[in-house]
Amino acid sequence: MKKITLFLLSFIFINATLTAQDKNITKQGHTNQNKFRQLKQELATPNSQRTASGAPGVNYTQQQVDYKMDIVLDDNSQKITGNETIKYYNNSKDELAYLWVQLDQNMRASDSKTPDIQPNKIPKKISKRGYDRSFPEEKFDGGFNIMSVTNTDDSKLSYTINQTMMRINLPEPLAPGKTFSFNISWWYNINNHRTQGGRSGFEHFEENGNNNYVIAQFYPRMCVYDNVEGWQNDQFWGRSEFALEFGDFEVNITVPEDHMLGATGVLQNEKEVYSKKELKKLEEAKKTFDNPVIIRTQKEAEKIEKSKATKTKTWKFKAKNVRDYAFATSRKFILDGMAVDINGKTVMAYSLYPKEANPLYGDHSTRAVAQTLKTYSKYTFDYPYHKAISVDGQMGMEYPQICFNPGRPNPDGTYSDRVKYRMIKVTIHEVGHNYFPMIVNSDERQWTWMDEGLNSYLEMLAEWDYDPNFPITRGLPKNIVPYMSGDQSKIAPIMSKGDNVYSFGYNAYGKPATALYILRNTIMGKELFDHAFKTYAQRWKFKHPTPADFFRTMEDASGVDLDWFWRGWFYTTDVTDIGIKNVKKFSAKKGDQIVDFVQDTSKGLGFSKKQDKYHYEITYEKPGGLVMPIIVEFTYKDGTKERKQYPAEIWRYNDKEVTKVFSSNKQIESITIDPDLETADVDTSNNSYPRQTKNKFEKFKQKVKG
Repeated sequence: MKKITLFLLSFIFINATLTAQDKNITKQGHTNQNKFRQLKQELATPNSQRTASGAPGVNYTQQQVDYKMDIVLDDNSQKITGNETIKYYNNSKDELAYLWVQLDQNMRASDSKTPDIQPNKIPKKISKRGYDRSFPEEKFDGGFNIMSVTNTDDSKLSYTINQTMMRINLPEPLAPGKTFSFNISWWYNINNHRTQGGRSGFEHFEENGNNNYVIAQFYPRMCVYDNVEGWQNDQFWGRSEFALEFGDFEVNITVPEDHMLGATGVLQNEKEVYSKKELKKLEEAKKTFDNPVIIRTQKEAEKIEKSKATKTKTWKFKAKNVRDYAFATSRKFILDGMAVDINGKTVMAYSLYPKEANPLYGDHSTRAVAQTLKTYSKYTFDYPYHKAISVDGQMGMEYPQICFNPGRPNPDGTYSDRVKYRMIKVTIHEVGHNYFPMIVNSDERQWTWMDEGLNSYLEMLAEWDYDPNFPITRGLPKNIVPYMSGDQSKIAPIMSKGDNVYSFGYNAYGKPATALYILRNTIMGKELFDHAFKTYAQRWKFKHPTPADFFRTMEDASGVDLDWFWRGWFYTTDVTDIGIKNVKKFSAKKGDQIVDFVQDTSKGLGFSKKQDKYHYEITYEKPGGLVMPIIVEFTYKDGTKERKQYPAEIWRYNDKEVTKVFSSNKQIESITIDPDLETADVDTSNNSYPRQTKNKFEKFKQKVKG
């Protein structure tokens, strides 16, 4: 009997042990998925070139490239011919076996691969213009024709072309601290950007057969070499823009004698290219801060465009410490300008536009340029160049000191608010690009949001400065909701290369601008945000920042841990959805030593008896993946309101729901989450308590919002 008992006891013990082991075996481990875990794994390891604070390190280096160019624009054949000398400074610690040059015009070469990577289908209907563009009778050949690549002694220099890239095969490796100079001669056919598309080109006017030229990416340009990527080696497919080095330019541009021209850089021969009257008006404009001074009038431009000059003239420019070069030229151009006071320094704002763009451009273009320089200088750094030019180019593109913008009035000179605000919006945006990325020189090819998103955020502030009632279309939280709540298969994280996303505008412009707006107005506060943002801009002006440099600087200069925010908004496609799950009411029964809480089970938020203190236990739920602050507005029975904002960190222990007690001397009538739509909440149906019922029409509006 004792043996049987011992056996049974042993069996029970062994069985219990095995059961416990089985339970341990079935327990699954997991990685740290807490939304507040640090971002260190996603960011590059700090080093002596890029510090953990987000600032450039003591060993930070970047290359320099100087250009000397002679450019001839043939208005009869719409062709550009150029000769350039490039001087490359190897400021890195590395020995370079070869150099890489960008040939962006090859995107339009007859053998370009760009059309081959774009999926397309036969549409049911298409405009005649769209048809001609999609199915041209003759394939346009707009690529670079490289005539020669030589050493400075005119001996041949070996090179290899790979689509939009050209490798210069150096005779011997370029040592650290050394320079290498070489020459390139080239020409290409200019595209009609109105019929063939493109980021530069010409627009043809049937009346008098004139052309407006907005010219960029017109010369072979050096790629960036840095300690993050080595050589920037991404092909140019037409969407994601450019990574470029800073340097000094000397550029001579030969055009028809009667053309009016604007370009990057300081004009060296004003007296040779302007009339005496224009010179006098230019001097007047430099002293006028209130309204633009018309330097070449519409009447004068109309007279000039009727007869084409057969002679040419050469405009000579020098530009220091710029990353790119562009120009615009036409005999149709009107020119106006005004002075802008940037903390005691006079900067000139100019506009070039044909009569077709007047009076819209005359009314607003130069004023919008001036406002942009003022607003952006306030939030970043003082504009360092001597001028900024807006050109009616019927597109939106930006280059140092000059940009090409859309918008024209009706033939009778009238224009709607919609046309006006769009023109002003794009002008502010493109002029703003002088700061990002023309000065804070991020890699647009990889991280489009670092220039477009940051610029779109600042654009909002400049638009409000220009007109307090400006209709903001991009950057407000409510405006991003339709995109963020859309088909997830068509949405990519912000931290995606622009060439590889469906909704480029939302991904690179709208969502990052919204993220910064929320950071400033809801999470950090204006004072902390503005200081950190300005610190980033000033740390990285005339340098090459990365996303990590931006993220780290914003935290370093504000004292706010934002890893949870960067991860959610920039690395995922999660959405904001915070609601009220449940509310319980309690009254306090006070004894001599103990206070008992008694739940009031009456319906709604009302209490069955009047209380000295009303206690509410509110459970908030979070169906959305993003962690965000909980902004709650309490409306009391007497009509007064009170707000409470819980930090995003309230979700650190439970990502699904959290319960908070709110006590008041007054009885609550209703509770609303995010009453001002600050957090881009994609579903507001759970934001109120008691629930607000919607009629069929309201439900329909909710369904098709945006």
